[in-house]
Amino acid sequence: MTWEIRLSNSRGVPYFFNVETKESTWDLPPGMTQEEAKELPGADLLSRPKVPAGQVRASHLLVKHSGSRRPASWKEANITRSKDEAVGILKDYQTEIGSSAENFAQIATVHSDCSSHEKGGDLGFFGRGQMQKPFEEAAYALDVGQISDIISTDSGVHLVMRTA
Repeated sequence: MTWEIRLSNSRGVPYFFNVETKESTWDLPPGMTQEEAKELPGADLLSRPKVPAGQVRASHLLVKHSGSRRPASWKEANITRSKDEAVGILKDYQTEIGSSAENFAQIATVHSDCSSHEKGGDLGFFGRGQMQKPFEEAAYALDVGQISDIISTDSGVHLVMRTA
């Protein structure tokens, strides 16, 4: 197989791409060592700083409710569920996700009420003051790969996963 390292336009981080099969992966391909990866075309991308200074990267899963500041989404033109119902839905997703980043992205793609669903909930990098305060506080408090408990903002209720 012929692998190379490319830079993701959506996440701004390197990934492995097989030019023959068109397969891509964020992780080292099976059977490849770190030393072999350093010899691939694009290997210089692996040593780039991944997190801009003072910023974090997070994904989220948003469930809106009738009290959300904009109770509509790409899935529903008029969201009428209560906040308690939205929390219940998010708790079910939370159980389904467990601690798996892959599960998080899959569920966010299908169920998040945010347009970021198209990117598995990825919101990219952001700094302090760019997100609603409860969301920002949750994202900055998490370790990379960790998923928050349910967070409530003016937009609805969220699960937040810090990715960088």
